[in-house]
Amino acid sequence: MFKNVEIYSKSNCSFCDKAKYYFDQNDITYQEHNVEIPETFKILMERNPNARTMPQIFIDDKLIGGYTDLMEFVNE
Repeated sequence: MFKNVEIYSKSNCSFCDKAKYYFDQNDITYQEHNVEIPETFKILMERNPNARTMPQIFIDDKLIGGYTDLMEFVNE
């Protein structure tokens, strides 16, 4: 289905947890990046300067957006 899934997330983020739960329930492997680490946050800002909320999800290097955007994407 998806070759490369990345999720930029932070702790205590319910939408981050929902996105990871979706991937786990559907046996989709993903790489998680913690934006509470300054260097990781910097990389996210380079990839998506407009990111203001978490999670930020990339599938096959394409920005999907947050959890709601992910649900729209997978239900297309």
